[in-house]
Amino acid sequence: MSADGTGIPALDTVLVWGGAITLLAGVGTITWRAVRSALHLGRRMDQFMDDWYGEQERPGVPGRPGVMERVSGIEERLSRVEHELHPNSGESLRDAVDLANVRLVRLCQDEEDPAPPDASLA
Repeated sequence: MSADGTGIPALDTVLVWGGAITLLAGVGTITWRAVRSALHLGRRMDQFMDDWYGEQERPGVPGRPGVMERVSGIEERLSRVEHELHPNSGESLRDAVDLANVRLVRLCQDEEDPAPPDASLA
């Protein structure tokens, strides 16, 4: 018996072809999984870029603003909210609350101050 094979030529041929087919199937499977993963990653990146830059309006589908447009809109809204939190020319919510407190103090001048909160309850 030789070290090169089994000594049966037909079996040696089947084993060589079986090994080659197994090797090709393994390489094909690895290649297919790599290509499939790359395509999946490409689709995800495409979705991310559409979300980041926004999409133009097209027939039947409204446009969507990108991330930077949305952030600038949020900043504008926050500046309007911040305007309401500080006293200014009498137009802010803070000015309205302060005016209501002043009027309430004027209305309640005759009443005694309520008892201070009990420290033992805290």
